[in-house]
Amino acid sequence: QVQLVESGGGSVQAGGSLRLSCEASVLTYCMGWFRQAPGKEREGVAIISGDGSTTYADSVKGRFTISKHNAKNTLYLQMNSLKPEDTAMYYCAADFLHCDSLPLHYNYWGQGTQVTVSS
Repeated sequence: QVQLVESGGGSVQAGGSLRLSCEASVLTYCMGWFRQAPGKEREGVAIISGDGSTTYADSVKGRFTISKHNAKNTLYLQMNSLKPEDTAMYYCAADFLHCDSLPLHYNYWGQGTQVTVSS
């Protein structure tokens, strides 16, 4: 079992920044950040694999950065230049095998942290 606990969400004005953290009981081969806005499907935001390679959704490229601290078993998402359309519940997810942006491929999820961006 992998336990994930997110933190760092909050309310911010457009153009602002937030850093999300995800404390994991163990870092798996593939970890990622996903988000879900009301009435929308959950989508992959940023993924990081065991070798450190990263992928981003087109909508956040150049604004968001995913990283991890292996010694602290912690995953991060630095979010800059936030836009109202970034408003969503953000989830940390982990898997031992799959490393893509499909939510159904991830077996372990945190409880989520809310990000609200006002215009």
